[in-house]
Amino acid sequence: MTPTKIIVLDDDPTGSQTVHSCKLLTRWDVPTLKEALLDAAPLFFVLTNTRGMDATRAAGVTREVCHNLKLALDGIDLNPIFVSRSDSTLRGHYPVETDVMAEELGPYLGGLDAHFLTPAFFEGGRITRDSIHYLVVNGTPTPVADTEFARDSVFGYRHSYLPDYVEEKTAGRIKAGEVERFLLADVRGDVSARLMALHGNRCCAVDAETQADLNHFADQLQAAAAQGKRFLFRSAASLLTALAKLPPQPVAAEAMHVYVRKNQPGAVIVGSHVKKTTAQLEKLLEEPGVFAIEVEVDRIAQGRGALLKSVLEQAALAHAAGATSVIYTSRGERQFPDQATRLAFGEAVSGFLMDVVRGLPTTLGFLIGKGGITSNDVLSDGLALKAASVLGQILPGCSVVRCPADHPRFPDLPVVIFPGNVGDDDALATAVRRLSA
Repeated sequence: MTPTKIIVLDDDPTGSQTVHSCKLLTRWDVPTLKEALLDAAPLFFVLTNTRGMDATRAAGVTREVCHNLKLALDGIDLNPIFVSRSDSTLRGHYPVETDVMAEELGPYLGGLDAHFLTPAFFEGGRITRDSIHYLVVNGTPTPVADTEFARDSVFGYRHSYLPDYVEEKTAGRIKAGEVERFLLADVRGDVSARLMALHGNRCCAVDAETQADLNHFADQLQAAAAQGKRFLFRSAASLLTALAKLPPQPVAAEAMHVYVRKNQPGAVIVGSHVKKTTAQLEKLLEEPGVFAIEVEVDRIAQGRGALLKSVLEQAALAHAAGATSVIYTSRGERQFPDQATRLAFGEAVSGFLMDVVRGLPTTLGFLIGKGGITSNDVLSDGLALKAASVLGQILPGCSVVRCPADHPRFPDLPVVIFPGNVGDDDALATAVRRLSA
């Protein structure tokens, strides 16, 4: 039987937040992709970081990855399942990325029958019911269009009802009434015949309230794929759990301190500025053994060198004193005249933070990147990793990866990928406590 490989194009590095023992790639040249395809793990991630780009650049990167994947797959006997992994609060370049993947991979697969929107992410409190996507806030399901995420200055939207969201984002190319809806009763029942009847890259919206819902649905998806159906997924992380069917992670979340290098203090890099991150940051700064270092982002454009020198000197002193440095950008959502200006500002701030990462003490015990784009840049730029291995989760939705043993500056350093919009107010403090045990 031809083995299945789940290939995930991840628009930031947080899609691995429900899996373990697999590779994250920050490069997508053909040899690197071929190595991942031949790896024993049932899935791997290509970290495209497209959520930090404009739509044109995101399309170009996605097309390049797909082109190289076709070359890498040549001569390898695999049944590939392609996933466009994105944010569970519906932010990201949809339908840009799925359109490009359909254009590039559809002919390679012999035609796409459907693409599925599966945004549920249970560890983060994201569920879908009656085709309405919700964020559970203090135990109460809130339609995502009523949350701060829908007001994102780049990826904002008006609709929580997924068919309406699709019509909005495709500018009417796909009408709400054309979206095939898989409701909870469908997902929990037998939809084999419906899946086999899909054709012409039909857009489908999928309900899910529990992991068991997606587990059952994924079994039927994979059975249909084994019979020749070709599907593409625009998904949050929980579907990947269902598709990969991995056993429990080797080291429990509470025991992740075993990976810390020589019980040394670590560093936390906070780039995300959503309200949840700010609340978590405030709690963390109340903890003993941490040292706060604020990066005034308005000083980056002018006075960058002096600011960087100051931040690194403070981090070195804190480390020598046995404290974990918490290096965070000044808070608040800034307003910009246009999307391009906002993205350019974000890239400048991230570039500064990566210079900080490169200058941290070499004896660092652990590193936490707070925010999806920040975490991606830590891996691909700050640490310059070609690939990293996922060890598991330190908290629900927060993966731990490890630098390779031959890393020139931080060999075997454990790095936490901590999304901006995951966890309760104590979550960031809990992660630091577990690594400082």
